[in-house]
Amino acid sequence: MIKHPGELQSILTSGLEAMGLSTLQAPTGRLLLFIEELIRWNKVYNLTAIRNPGDMIYKHILDSLSIAELVKSSRYVLDVGTGAGLPGIPLALALPAAHFTLLDSNQKKTRFVTHIVGKLSLTNVQVVCSRVEKFQPPRPYDLIVSRAYASLADFVTSTQHLREKDGRWLAMKGNPPEAEMNALNTEFTCTSHSLKVPAQIGERHAIEIQTGLH
Repeated sequence: MIKHPGELQSILTSGLEAMGLSTLQAPTGRLLLFIEELIRWNKVYNLTAIRNPGDMIYKHILDSLSIAELVKSSRYVLDVGTGAGLPGIPLALALPAAHFTLLDSNQKKTRFVTHIVGKLSLTNVQVVCSRVEKFQPPRPYDLIVSRAYASLADFVTSTQHLREKDGRWLAMKGNPPEAEMNALNTEFTCTSHSLKVPAQIGERHAIEIQTGLH
């Protein structure tokens, strides 16, 4: 197991460079503190099945940041099923001009996310513990993201009431789910973006969903 902080810093820095994200100026120190706190809380709360700190850098931090270019034009972002704060926390650190709402119905997970938001002094993040269908925000979102949904149809259907009129959805997937994309109503337009990620993560795609483009 990789434990040395210098080694983790090296994995993170080289990963960001390989992904072409050096210009993001992501605060690596705070990203590593996020991993440190996740490891500590995970021993009690079982927040993630990934235990190895190096794997956490790849599969949590770098994977989350792989969609940064697709997110950075948005002002109000909703991360649905955020779990331990993914992809919301890394994105909020890298994109301080955007405001992020991190939503999850699991109280122990939102407790951790609330803790880490305070620990990292994140002023652009709101944490909400609620089921998505019961969530009524004060304003809609121009982007809704998730790593958690099993199907695109469920993702779109359950969050449609939270989206701004011209807003987008962004679902993180492995291989492009062609059957799921084809199963969506014809009012939706899907674009599959191949994400540049280290080999340790495997193949990753972001499915961007919009309406009114026909």
